[in-house]
Amino acid sequence: MQNNPWNDLPKPFFAMAPMEAVSDVVFRHVIAYAAKPDLFFTEFVNASSFCSEKGIDSTKGRLAFTDDERPIIAQIWGNKPDEFAKMSKSLAKMGFAGVDINMGCPDKAVVRNLSGSALIRTPELAAELITATKTSGLPVSIKTRLGDTRIDQWNIWIAHILKQNIANLTIHLRTRKEMSKVGAHFELIPEIKKLRDKIAPQTLLTINGDIRDRQHGLELAKQYNIDGIMIGRGLFNNPFAFETKRTGHTRDELLQLLNLQLDLHDKYSIELEPRKFDPLKRFFKIYIREFNGASELREKLMHTRTTDEVRAILKELNATS
Repeated sequence: MQNNPWNDLPKPFFAMAPMEAVSDVVFRHVIAYAAKPDLFFTEFVNASSFCSEKGIDSTKGRLAFTDDERPIIAQIWGNKPDEFAKMSKSLAKMGFAGVDINMGCPDKAVVRNLSGSALIRTPELAAELITATKTSGLPVSIKTRLGDTRIDQWNIWIAHILKQNIANLTIHLRTRKEMSKVGAHFELIPEIKKLRDKIAPQTLLTINGDIRDRQHGLELAKQYNIDGIMIGRGLFNNPFAFETKRTGHTRDELLQLLNLQLDLHDKYSIELEPRKFDPLKRFFKIYIREFNGASELREKLMHTRTTDEVRAILKELNATS
């Protein structure tokens, strides 16, 4: 077993959630510049693609990281233990500090693949995937949901996962069926913690869902005495969510982050792996909002085709404001 980075984290620790087509090497560095969390995760990466000669190239961009992001955890998904074993051993050689298994994604395509939150319905397979991943020697963690469809059955699934001797359990406090249509079930945290303390006191407990920023996370950690806080969608409302003091940020500060993302996109496209431009457009709403003309500016930016075109429009904005 290699060194366990989970043991070196502060309490409570703050982590940036692994998010599909969001938490790549570029956006992670933008967040680190704004206010760095204690722990980063990659986007989730499909084990079958990684283990395929045809598919492995599609995973390179998702697994790209730089030394200043350490410790960083690779999140993987799939349903074949042999592929998890093979991939996790490769991840160890690549320098990742741990492997996190996605057992919570509610996306219909992932669920049809019998992966992500679909593993809640197949607990035996979930356990096999954990065992296979441990063969790499890396610490294994799990990100999951409270359950499949019924909130009153959360303890059956969570107890099963806690019995697998994992480093950390991150729980998105909703079921698969609930998606994000209801509020996170913070009221269940005391019972979840009691269950953790009984079954696996050595396993760290992290919560996720509807956490706005560090201050909100600290309030929850103090109230419930949990180990970690993971913030995901909150970063879309506030990319400075991990800052130690809650402050307001100006339009220029948000535009500075956008310019940084453009620069990093170009930088890592050259240094690490070519990156497509169009996925950048999903980030515009993070920075272009809540000021006069924001919606018109976003619409204009959506028609750009290169980072230089975006820079030219932003430069024109600065010249006229």
